Amino acid sequence: MNNSIPQEEFVGLSDAEAAARLASDGYNELPSSSRRNLFILAFGVVREPMFLLLVACGAVYLVLGDLYEALMLLGFVFFVMALTLYQERKTEHALEVLKDLSSPRASVIRDRAQRRIAGREVVKGDLLVVGEGDRVPADAQLLSALNLMVDESLLTGESVPVRKSDEESAAVDVRPGGDDLPFLWSGTLVVQGQGIARVTAIGNGTELGKIGKVIKGVAQEETRLEKETGRWVQNLAIVGISLCIVVILFYSFTHRGEWLEGVLAGITLAMATLPEELPVVLTIFLAMGAWRISKKQVLTRRMPAIETLGSATVLCVDKTGTLTMNRMTVDALIAGEKRIDITSSEEQEMPEDFHELVEFSILASQLDPFDPMEKAIRLIGDRYLKESEHLHGDWNLVHEYPLSRELLSLSRVWKSEGREKYIIAAKGAPEAVMDLCHLDALTIQQLSLRINELADTGLRVLGVARAYFVHSELPEKQHDFVFEFLGLIGLADPVRPTVPAAIAECYAAGIRVVMITGDYPGTATTIARQIGLKEPEMVLTGSELEGMAETELQERIGSVNIFARVVPEQKLRLVKALQMHGEIVAMTGDGVNDAPALKAANIGIAMGGRGSDVARESASMVLLDDDFSSIVEAIRLGRRIFDNIRKAIAYIFAIHVPIAGMLLLPVLFQWPLLFLPAHIAFLELIIDPACSIVFEGEQEERDVMTRTPRRADEPLFSRSMIAAGVMQGVVVLGVVMGIFWFFHNRGAGIAEVRTLTFTTLMIANLCLILTNRSWSTTIRASLFFPNSALIPVIAGAMLFLGIVLYVPFFVTLFRFSAIRFTDLLLCLAAGFGSVLWFELLKLTGVFRSGRYSRQ
Repeated sequence: MNNSIPQEEFVGLSDAEAAARLASDGYNELPSSSRRNLFILAFGVVREPMFLLLVACGAVYLVLGDLYEALMLLGFVFFVMALTLYQERKTEHALEVLKDLSSPRASVIRDRAQRRIAGREVVKGDLLVVGEGDRVPADAQLLSALNLMVDESLLTGESVPVRKSDEESAAVDVRPGGDDLPFLWSGTLVVQGQGIARVTAIGNGTELGKIGKVIKGVAQEETRLEKETGRWVQNLAIVGISLCIVVILFYSFTHRGEWLEGVLAGITLAMATLPEELPVVLTIFLAMGAWRISKKQVLTRRMPAIETLGSATVLCVDKTGTLTMNRMTVDALIAGEKRIDITSSEEQEMPEDFHELVEFSILASQLDPFDPMEKAIRLIGDRYLKESEHLHGDWNLVHEYPLSRELLSLSRVWKSEGREKYIIAAKGAPEAVMDLCHLDALTIQQLSLRINELADTGLRVLGVARAYFVHSELPEKQHDFVFEFLGLIGLADPVRPTVPAAIAECYAAGIRVVMITGDYPGTATTIARQIGLKEPEMVLTGSELEGMAETELQERIGSVNIFARVVPEQKLRLVKALQMHGEIVAMTGDGVNDAPALKAANIGIAMGGRGSDVARESASMVLLDDDFSSIVEAIRLGRRIFDNIRKAIAYIFAIHVPIAGMLLLPVLFQWPLLFLPAHIAFLELIIDPACSIVFEGEQEERDVMTRTPRRADEPLFSRSMIAAGVMQGVVVLGVVMGIFWFFHNRGAGIAEVRTLTFTTLMIANLCLILTNRSWSTTIRASLFFPNSALIPVIAGAMLFLGIVLYVPFFVTLFRFSAIRFTDLLLCLAAGFGSVLWFELLKLTGVFRSGRYSRQ
């Protein structure tokens, strides 16, 4: 006979009432972050000063009637714009794939009839019908329940399902968590039984919605990379615009009647001086980093977070679903005086003494279980009893006695063909099962020691019993059977196999790991020992945290690594306390209860597989495969990115000095103007992809995961880095000016001088890329380091240089002239010689600080 809840007595709302409430209260959904459309993304690209200057130059050329120059400059604008838009849209689309394609369905009673509707159409007052496997669509109060158990780990962090009761209680705690509450919460999962409940809150009014309000109140600060880059862009932009104005005025004054040429000269100098590569290259650099890490199943929602993760000093980890698998496994069995520990080895055999224990634990479970504990029990049976007589697929289920508040055990009554007697299997809390068996005090005392033995190792303990019944009429209560106690089953939520090694690597990298969980201290301590967490005995509970002053918390926060029985508001408080302690905090989590802390952390890392939409929306990064070890790879990549960004910035400073110098000096000394906007645009077309692609593809240094995180106040634009970059640029400027003077004094025409000077600058540009790959290893040695982008970029740049030097159309467009092979060799020698001093300086070890060392 099947147990079910009679629905005839429930009427529910009418369609008209439901429509009216839907119109007044709105849909049952949480607002999500809006997706930026193509026009918003494009506007963010075109408002960059570099693009505006290129458009201005194009407009001037149109006024002068030079259509080819104008089209070339505008083509450069659209090329970089298209690249940026493609990467932005690719990242946003990847996030959209994570979200559900439609809202979950809900079963409701309306006009006495049960029907399925979209979860977003559930309204207050609706009668929900929930059963095993259903996701609860709204907060509701139970009217009727039968053996109902719900997984509330999204809200509480606890992996063990809780019992539900339809009994009213004036003193009931209305917060999620705990057994025998008559409430269901939106987003939780029914793992056993069935129930009917009246909806009390939808959308923002649910517990999910309340957490969402907390998330909105958490301001998300700019990363240090964004702030520092913004300051330098602003300051250098002021310098560039000022020089632009000075050049326009000076040129117009010294060359009367040529004000348009003065505007072109000024804008060209601004193009050479403005640090447009910093925002553009950093955007592409981090976007490519996001794409690269996405190949390892990590989605980056805020690209600067990758760099910030590399400087993280504390990693706050949620236990359930992050450190553990969020599924139960049988770890130990106790029958009589004997114990067996279950291992993953297939060769392990189960002694006969334990067969009946497993047999009756299966009989006390669902045939096709959904509950994690029953799934684990079924798995053990399939593994060890499959070919034995202890599995009974042909038995018939006759009756089920569900869990109740008075008796925390359930019994299932079976009957087999050809037998008159009933077979009863019971399982539940060990105390309840011992009570069913009417054990004597001494036996209970001995069993209690074994129960504590299992519980102390963090296991969830179940008792199992059996009974036989020969009468035709089954009794009303489980206590009326004569049960025999069979033994104990210890279940655990296993640690992810990759976690211990990942934790060890974090420690090697100088990163402190902190566990923040809603689970019990004993369980948290056990997990901490298994993963190798430092100081596993030092635990601070949520109740202790609640009454703790901020000063005391600041004293304890530096030494305690385990925080147990923590509620969402306290997770947020802990993250902020760590930040006040001077830490750069990375926070992982998958539940809705983690969302406020994920958003408040410097880097929030959500689980994409088991994680909630709210957690993913709040996080900076999403682990698509929920593999904790991917965090270590992200940290490695973050440190690599910071190193490589510094190399790229040094190169940017180095190449801009000679470009700006070769534009400014001819204006001031009234020499012939060599470089026009087309030349700068061509150089930028090489510089931007070259420095972003080559330096982004550079491999990490060998000490990247053995050095401590960089200081919180360590600048990206350090004085030594800027000084080295500028010095490289000054030397290159001197060499290029030398080529200019040599050929100018030899009587070469302006077109030939321009060609040779530009060629020398292009060769020096490529040499600057090579030398800045490493500040501790020479170009010759670094050529053996893998970088798949290096050869294509160098070859492409040389090909483009050959085209503009030898294809007549481009020779005319760039106002070049033919050059002799011997002069070309001189340009090659001068370009390489411009960085030779820096290569010799590397050999002295002056740059061997460990930051760029390959040793």
